[in-house]
Amino acid sequence: MPHCPDAPFPNEGVTVGELLLIEYAQVKDEQKARIGFRDNLLYATFAAMAAVIAATLQGPVRLGLLLLLPPVCLVLGWTYLVNDEKISAIGRYVSTELTPRLAAVTPLRQEAFGWEAAHRSDRRRRSRKWLQLFVDLLTFCGTSMAALTVFWATGPISAALLAVSLVECAVIVVLAFQMSAYADLSSGGHTHRTE
Repeated sequence: MPHCPDAPFPNEGVTVGELLLIEYAQVKDEQKARIGFRDNLLYATFAAMAAVIAATLQGPVRLGLLLLLPPVCLVLGWTYLVNDEKISAIGRYVSTELTPRLAAVTPLRQEAFGWEAAHRSDRRRRSRKWLQLFVDLLTFCGTSMAALTVFWATGPISAALLAVSLVECAVIVVLAFQMSAYADLSSGGHTHRTE
């Protein structure tokens, strides 16, 4: 009789608990990689800001180049937000799926992975989350809006560039709304940003 891929592994001697621990290790590795990638997006954003501002100020000031900053911040900010959400989703999955399943197959029926909940019970979590949201909004949305404000305030603007700047403003507002919606500012539970 052929071995069904979804069936248990009777000949190999792998238990359900071992499979859950392997899955835990794999999702934690993915979470760790996403945290590193997400955090490096901040450095990429700062480097892009510096490059756009330096190019704008080279020789005769070319303020139209400031319109490059909002799309760069949008792409990097959206990528940051998506990775941040996946990091939190992995934490939720470990707490709500893997932990109960592992507890059900252990002899003592005790919950494993206590750190998943313990590090989120900090009484200063709410203020930390508000501060993190502020930093995220300032980094990805505030700098874009500042660039647009400087662009609008500097004098005559062509109709095409004005239209581009208004579209950029709208998408930055959408990004700010999405960042706020995913911030999870409640006083307990899973965090928006895994520390």
